Amino acid sequence: MQERLHMSHHPGTNPPPFEASVIDVTDDSLILSQSYCYPRGGGQPGDTGLFIRDGIGRGFSETLGGEFIRHPVDEIADFSVGDEVSCLIDGERRNRHASMHTAQHIISALADDLWGAETVGNQISTEYTRIDFLFPNRDEYDSETLADAVNSVIGSGTLVNVHEWPRDAVKEHEHMRHTNFMERIPSSITELRVVEIEGIDLCPCAGTHVGSTNDLEPIVITSVKSKGAGKFRITYRFENEIT
Repeated sequence: MQERLHMSHHPGTNPPPFEASVIDVTDDSLILSQSYCYPRGGGQPGDTGLFIRDGIGRGFSETLGGEFIRHPVDEIADFSVGDEVSCLIDGERRNRHASMHTAQHIISALADDLWGAETVGNQISTEYTRIDFLFPNRDEYDSETLADAVNSVIGSGTLVNVHEWPRDAVKEHEHMRHTNFMERIPSSITELRVVEIEGIDLCPCAGTHVGSTNDLEPIVITSVKSKGAGKFRITYRFENEIT
């Protein structure tokens, strides 16, 4: 059994170093007894970092999900079941993803409130994030209106909370967003992780997030592209990184 420590670690920034045992070795990855690493999913990339064993550091590439969190390493033959390893996660990369992910929740929530736009896809990166929206009437969309609304939330000190709720409570809550995908979650999972941006957004999410909107920089919407009938793909960056 593997303990997924990132699920209970909030805010999801500045992940701590941790110790773990190797419980399985696949063709290219290590399975650890526990891990703070976020595995790729929900539009958020997985963590990268460094394993240290016997004083020697070995990098691992983007962690992947599934039944277990998998930590890909190039020197897989150097590891065996039972090895004890220390793990250092790339904190700067994780912090960027957490900031982008919280900003994405705010943008998606406000686009829904303003125009009834449904988020149908997203992809987070360290430099920018894109979101695909489906609009009842996309002619109503205005980037300046959306950016102003988002930036009024950013810096407002609104708390970002994480909860564990019963599956039925998530599905039945009148203010819960983005529940369509829940049918794909095995029925054996009875508790779901819910991310709440107080007064702004409430939705099931396993990703990493900041603790307050004060931790975010203002955003700038840098492009809007048509993706077919009723759809726009918007791309945003943080304002302090626009050159």
